[in-house]
Amino acid sequence: MNQWLAYTRYFFYLLWNWNLRIAWHIIGRDIAGEKKYGIKTTGADELRHLEILDIDITHSTIYMPASYDLLETVFAKINISSFKHFVDIGCGKGRALCVAAAMGVKKVTGVELSKQFCKITEANLGSIKQQGYQFNADIKNNDAFYFEIGEDVDLIFLFNPFDEIIMSAVVENIEISLRKKGRPITIVYLNPIQKYLFLDAGFTESYQCKRLHYLEAVVLLKSPGKRQG
Repeated sequence: MNQWLAYTRYFFYLLWNWNLRIAWHIIGRDIAGEKKYGIKTTGADELRHLEILDIDITHSTIYMPASYDLLETVFAKINISSFKHFVDIGCGKGRALCVAAAMGVKKVTGVELSKQFCKITEANLGSIKQQGYQFNADIKNNDAFYFEIGEDVDLIFLFNPFDEIIMSAVVENIEISLRKKGRPITIVYLNPIQKYLFLDAGFTESYQCKRLHYLEAVVLLKSPGKRQG
C-alpha cells in the first residue's frame, strides 16, 4: 500500500474513533517517526486475517502502533540502553522493537500471534540494521499465553495487546521467570488497562505519563524478594 494512503486511512480511523486533536497529534508524529527510523508500521488492523485462518482472536485487541513521541519519552526516561534484553509481547509490526534497538538495546525479542506481522517486523528490524545499529533480534510467532520469559529478560513492553485473561497468564509467566532467577525487572505498559494485575503481583509504579487523555504510559518495577501482601 502507498505510504501516504496508509497515513490517510489511519488519520480517518483515528478521527472516527477518537477526535481531531488526537488524530492530528498521532498522524503527525507517525509521519515524522516513520521517516526517522525508515520503517513502515502505521495503521490500524482489526486482525481479520487471523480470523480467516481460524485463529482465536477473542482475547486480542486491534493492532495500533504506539505513538513515537510517547515511546521515545518513556525509553529515554528509563535509560533504555542500560537494559540487556527487551521483550515486546504483542509486538505487532515491530515499532517499539525498532525504536528500542535504535536507542541502544542490544538484544530484542518480539512475540506476536500474527505470522504476517512477524514477517513485517523482521523487515522493519532489517531496515534498522541497515542503518548501522548493532543488535540481536528474535521474532517469535507465539501465543503470549504460553510464552516463557527468558531468565535474562529485564525489560518487557506492552501496549494493551490483549484482555485480562491473557494478561493474567503473562503476569504469571513473569512470576515464574523471577522465581527461577531473581532479578530486577521493568515493565513499560502503554494504555495500562490491566495495570492492577501487576500491582497485585508486587510491582510498584515508578513513572506515569499521560497526554490527550488517551496516550498513557506507566513504568512498573519489581526487585528480588519483593512481594505484595
